[in-house]
Amino acid sequence: MSYHVEKKCDMKEIKILIADDHEVIHRGIQDILKSYSQYQIVGHAFHGKEAVSMARELHPDIVFMDISMPEMTGIEATILLSSEEPDIKIIALTQFEDSEYVAHFLKSGGKGYLLKNSRKEEFVNAIESVMLDKRYLSYELSNSILEKILDPNPINEKSSIHLTRREIEIIKKISEDKSSSEIADELAISLRTVETHRRNIMQKLDAKSVVSILKYAAKHNLIDL
Repeated sequence: MSYHVEKKCDMKEIKILIADDHEVIHRGIQDILKSYSQYQIVGHAFHGKEAVSMARELHPDIVFMDISMPEMTGIEATILLSSEEPDIKIIALTQFEDSEYVAHFLKSGGKGYLLKNSRKEEFVNAIESVMLDKRYLSYELSNSILEKILDPNPINEKSSIHLTRREIEIIKKISEDKSSSEIADELAISLRTVETHRRNIMQKLDAKSVVSILKYAAKHNLIDL
């Protein structure tokens, strides 16, 4: 998909590049930030390679970076940009809640981590925090990590394997004999995101089949069979 560059902005404004393969996300961020005159969206990229190319050209202050994109992942793009353009603050914008993704992204050079269902004020808080050279985690993720510290063995995690809330949701849908396409529609996420979650579940559980996943889930009271 081609991209377009929006009008340049002066140095007093915070220049923002959006990198996501779903146009609805671009429109959503525009709607969220349109009432803030100091934030100027200078460009739109729809895959990882495009994000890197546009960041090199436009030198934005901030990039909102989807983790799962075609041609080059958001994490690969972040590694490249953080080494080439260290002044650019990169904020993940994703549906992946797993702490492993958070750690990997931040270690790759990212400065913030937002979930796509974050509220308007969180986008503003994330921008302001990273511009002050602070890291930012979405409120929901911060609470989740704090809960793990305070209660390392919550009711839904009766083994050393950590499944995210979204992964548990998908396992429940699988147990209802839903196809990946049906799961994507019901959870309002992309088919590729569902397949990525399914692959991660298989890897975490060392499962060879759906039956193995369901046996594990039933054993740990995640589903009823």
